[in-house]
Amino acid sequence: MEEFYRVRRLPPYVFEQVNRAKAAARNAGADIIDLGMGNPDLPAPAHVIEKLKETLGKPRTDRYSASKGIAGLRRAQAGYYARRFGVKLNPDTQIVATLGSKEGFANVAQAITAPGDVVLVPNPSYPIHAFGFLMAGGVIRSVPAEPNPEFFAALERALQHSIPKPIAVIACYPANPTACVASLDFYRDLVAFAKKHEIFILSDLAYAEVYFDNNPPPSVLQVPGAIDCTVEFTSMSKTFSMPGWRMGFAVGNERIIAALGRVKSYLDYGAFTPVQVAATAALNGPDDCIREMREIYRKRRDALVESFGRAGWHIPSPSASMFAWAKLPEPFSGMGSIEFAKLLVEKADVAVAPGIGFGEHGDDHVRIALVENEQRIRQAARNIRRFLETGVDKLHNVVPLANRR
Repeated sequence: MEEFYRVRRLPPYVFEQVNRAKAAARNAGADIIDLGMGNPDLPAPAHVIEKLKETLGKPRTDRYSASKGIAGLRRAQAGYYARRFGVKLNPDTQIVATLGSKEGFANVAQAITAPGDVVLVPNPSYPIHAFGFLMAGGVIRSVPAEPNPEFFAALERALQHSIPKPIAVIACYPANPTACVASLDFYRDLVAFAKKHEIFILSDLAYAEVYFDNNPPPSVLQVPGAIDCTVEFTSMSKTFSMPGWRMGFAVGNERIIAALGRVKSYLDYGAFTPVQVAATAALNGPDDCIREMREIYRKRRDALVESFGRAGWHIPSPSASMFAWAKLPEPFSGMGSIEFAKLLVEKADVAVAPGIGFGEHGDDHVRIALVENEQRIRQAARNIRRFLETGVDKLHNVVPLANRR
């Protein structure tokens, strides 16, 4: 039967091919070191869990909650922005709590997109940045992912050649999957561009606290006047290791926040109240747990870069995010990221995310998530070293290898 209209607009889920390879290998008894999905493995902070337990079962907490988030949670998010970025927000009109930043992005697309509206999306980028707008009936135009002059040159070309004129541009720094970080100067130029051309900025700042080398990523809302055209999304998932709790935020421009809140009021009653209360405790509580999280990921990053490098696969060292963005090693560079990722599962017992899942311009890379401990990362490197040392001879009659000399 023919697919439904909105489902037809979605391409096949490319990660599923690697997932099937993982499942087959595990069913055969393999110990797969899974560096594919960015699913934090660290525990949520103890004081947050205690607050959840304390709130469970109290009168009224089992009832419907507030779709836009309870007042205390929105005040706590405003406090976080004031402390971290020096940005003042009105918790009543400039903040909405979302069921994770992913849901927030999808619903803001529903709120602001008319059929045929054009949105400028980095390529490669996190899938919801594009597909949220595709599902809403919009049209995607790709721009480069790196925050450099070519980014703005591409924006200018898009403005000249897109009909109708784009309504918004997506920014995601620290970037998923590329781990690029933007400077405040970049954001100043982006805000100036958006205001000049009367388009919105939708910023994904999910990895605001996962940074290394004492260089905290800025928020675009730090730019004076940015709130006139910007909404920014953050998440509790990485900062507090709470991915399954599904708690995030949209903050910024009152018009877009109001539109998002109105859409959400028809779709959900907000997160479970005890989860919102616990999230409030996380935002208002001590930040030593954040520093500990950051140090763990830094050690994992260093172990990955060092051990994979010794194995023969150079991995650029990310300065932020919980990912490394790695070019396919020679002589596998012409194979494509899906086939290479499947080979790693089958021949090295290591899973990574194929870069093409983040856009066609990512097909010569894979994304490696720092979601295993240092020992397991080093074991992955040993497995990969054996694969790289013997892989070409074993595979040359099985798969085509480009650029083989």
